[in-house]
Amino acid sequence: MSDETTREFTTVGVIGLGTMGAGIAEVFARNGFSVIGVEVNETGVERGRQHLEHSTGRAVKREKMTEAQQAELLGRITLTTEMKDLAVADLVVEAVVESLAVKKSIFRALDDIVRDDAVLATNTSSLSVTEISTANSRPGRVVGVHFFNPAPVQNLVEIIRTVVTEPEVLADVQGLLRSLGKNPVVCGDKAGFIANTLLFGYLNHAVAMYEGKYASREDIDAAMRFGCGYPMGPLALLDLIGLDTAYEILDTMYKQGRDRLHAPAPILKQYVTAGLLGRKSGRGFYTYEAPDSPVVVADAQTPSEDDKPQLRHDIKLVGVVGTGTMASGIVEVFAKAGYDVLFTGRGQDKVAGVVTAITKNFDKQIQRGRATEEQKSEVLGRVRGTTSLDDLKDVDIVVEAIAEDLAVKTTLFENLDEICKPGAILATTTSSLPIISMARVTKRPQHVIGMHFFNPATIMKLVEVVSTVATDETVTETVLALCEQVGKVAVRCSDRAGFIVNALLFPYLTDAVSMLAAHYAPAGDIDTAVKAGLGYPMGPFELLDVVGNDVSLAIEQELHTEFRDPALAPAPLLEHLVAAGYLGRKTGRGFHDYARR
Repeated sequence: MSDETTREFTTVGVIGLGTMGAGIAEVFARNGFSVIGVEVNETGVERGRQHLEHSTGRAVKREKMTEAQQAELLGRITLTTEMKDLAVADLVVEAVVESLAVKKSIFRALDDIVRDDAVLATNTSSLSVTEISTANSRPGRVVGVHFFNPAPVQNLVEIIRTVVTEPEVLADVQGLLRSLGKNPVVCGDKAGFIANTLLFGYLNHAVAMYEGKYASREDIDAAMRFGCGYPMGPLALLDLIGLDTAYEILDTMYKQGRDRLHAPAPILKQYVTAGLLGRKSGRGFYTYEAPDSPVVVADAQTPSEDDKPQLRHDIKLVGVVGTGTMASGIVEVFAKAGYDVLFTGRGQDKVAGVVTAITKNFDKQIQRGRATEEQKSEVLGRVRGTTSLDDLKDVDIVVEAIAEDLAVKTTLFENLDEICKPGAILATTTSSLPIISMARVTKRPQHVIGMHFFNPATIMKLVEVVSTVATDETVTETVLALCEQVGKVAVRCSDRAGFIVNALLFPYLTDAVSMLAAHYAPAGDIDTAVKAGLGYPMGPFELLDVVGNDVSLAIEQELHTEFRDPALAPAPLLEHLVAAGYLGRKTGRGFHDYARR
C-alpha cells in the first residue's frame, strides 16, 4: 500500500465511558491523541471523568506519571453528551453495553455525523461485527477492536475483520494500534473471537465439572492455578467476569456456532436467575465480604479446619518405582521433606542416574544460594536405590512412575501386591489411564490410589489425588495429608479420564487446533492472544509442542473414549501432525518449527 493512502489519525472519538471506554480514551490520550468522549447524559460524563481521574491518579501515586503529565493527558480529553461533536474524529470507537440494538443505533447515527474517510470500530467482545456494520451506509470502514480490561495495562487487542472490511482500513488500524504499544492480532468475525472462544469453552466445562460434583470449587480452581500456572481458577474468574455476562457470551457463542462446549451449563442460568452474579452481587460460586469486594469469606461450602486430612496410616519409608525424570523428581520431593526413600530401577546405571540428577539439582540450588552442602548430604543420605523390586517389601507407600502403558503398569501392580507388606499403599502417577484397572489385579484394591504429580515434580506444586470406587477413605485422607507434608497442593477427585486438569485443559487445546485448521488465525497469533489476553504462561500451540503432540493425542483419545462426546474428539490436524512425525520440540517441529530458531 502506498504512503498516500495511509490515513493520519489525530482525533479519536470514544462512545461510552464505563470502565472499558474510559480506559480506551486514556490509552489514546497517553499517546498524544485528542480524544472526544461521548456519554448519554451528564451522569455518565461525570462517571467517565471519575474513571479517568482515578486511573491516572493511581499512575501518579505509583510514580509512573507526574501530576503535570496527568493534567496534560486529561487536557487532551473532551467529554460531551453530543454525538455531533464527533464530526472531527478520524476514528470512532464504540464501547457501550453489549446490546446489538444499541450498537446498531449508534452506527446508524454516525452515518450523518462523521466524515466519509473516518474509520468506525466496535469494542464488542461477543456480538457480530458484520451485523453491527450493516447499520452504517459504509460497512467497509467498520472493524472490531476488542481491547482487554484494563485497557491501559493489557497489551492485546483483537482486530476483527468482516468479509467487507476494506484492506486499507484493516492495515491502518493495525498500524495505529502498534503505534500505541499494543499487540494487535487479526481474526475473522466469529462469536468470541480468539481469546473468548477458547476461554469460555474452558470456563463452561469447569462449571459443568462443579455442577456434576466431580470436585469442589476450591479443588477445581487450585488444580488450574497450580497445575497450569493460570492467574486465577475458572470459577473465581467467572465470579470476577460476572455470571450474567458469562451466560450471555456463552449463549451468543452457542447460537452462532452450535458447539456443545458453549451451551451454558444449566447451573449458570440458575445462579443468574437467583441474582448470584459473582463479585458484583457479593455472591456467585464463592461468597464475598460485600458486593464488588474481592475478599472471599467462608460459607457453607468452605472446608473447615476439622475437615483437614490426617495421616491415618503410618508413613515412614517411601518406595518409588522408576528412574525417569518424573520418578527422580518424586524421590527428591519425599527425601527433601524428611522421608527415607527406596527407589528401584532396571539397571545399576539407571539407579545411579537418579542420584546424579538429584545431585545436579542441588548443585544448581547451592550456586543460587537456595541450598547448602549440608542439606544436599542430608537428602542424599535418605535416598537408596536398588535394582530389585523385592527390596520394597517394607515400604509404607510405593509410588510408581513408569511408562504410560496399562499392560506394563498392571503387571507391576500384581508384583507389588505380592511383595509389599499388608496395609502398604500402592499409588500410581498415571495422567490418563484408569486406576481401577491397576487396583483390580491386586488383593488390596482398597489401598490403591492415584497420585498424579506434575512435571517437573520438584517445582510444580500440584498433586491430583485420585480415588477409585474401591479406595478406602483412610487411604485417600492419608495421601492428601502426605502431599501437604511434602509441600504440595493436593486436590481430590475420582477415577475418570483426565482427572481435573487434563479434562479441562485438553478440550481447550482441541478447540485451538480446530481454530487453526479453520484458518481463523495463525498459530502465532492464537498463542499471542492467549498469553497477552488471558495471562496464561504459554499459548496452546507452544504448550502442545512442549507436552508432545503424540502424548497430547493419546490423552485426547482417552478423553473421547471415556466421555463419547464429539466435542472431545481429537482434531484431525493433530492426528496428521503425529502421523507426519511432527511431535513438537522433541523432534524440532510441531505446530511451530524449532529447527529454524
